[in-house]
Amino acid sequence: MLLTAIFAGLRASEVRGLRWQDVDLKGAKLHVRQRVDRFGKIGPVKSEAGERTVPIPPRLVNTLREWKLAAPKSKLDLAFPTLAGTPQALTDIVRRSFQPAQVAAGVVNAKGQAKYKGLHTLRHFYASWCINREKDGGLELPLKMVQARLGHASIQMTADRYGHLFPSTDDGAELAAAEKALMH
Repeated sequence: MLLTAIFAGLRASEVRGLRWQDVDLKGAKLHVRQRVDRFGKIGPVKSEAGERTVPIPPRLVNTLREWKLAAPKSKLDLAFPTLAGTPQALTDIVRRSFQPAQVAAGVVNAKGQAKYKGLHTLRHFYASWCINREKDGGLELPLKMVQARLGHASIQMTADRYGHLFPSTDDGAELAAAEKALMH
């Protein structure tokens, strides 16, 4: 579940509502079509833009393939259900999975506790990964594509939240190199 949040950028409610019928392992993509709200109710995604298809990397495909064999069965077809097949509570996921994973990885605060409190941090990681330059390990995607992958209704929302992560176009070294190339 955590890897899906990390490498697909889904909202916590979308991960909790993900169904196996919306996981395309052959095509390496997830179809985001529903969510589970904080009360455990299954319903539509936040907005029309929230219904989307997100490509996933090979490691996540393999992890999901293995998880599908081991996952609890769910009449609701949920990819990440409780043992009873129902949607997991967000607080349980954070307390039982996300926080222990952080501690195990050494991502802790001064008191040795998990540094991040909520799964939304993983969505921010995904957005950063989409935006960062390839030479820095990112995907270097254009803003419009990042908006679509995150399921934002407006490009303005994506730009306001993550615009500071896009490479600066007024970098002095880049301008000097471009000038040199043009003038010689």
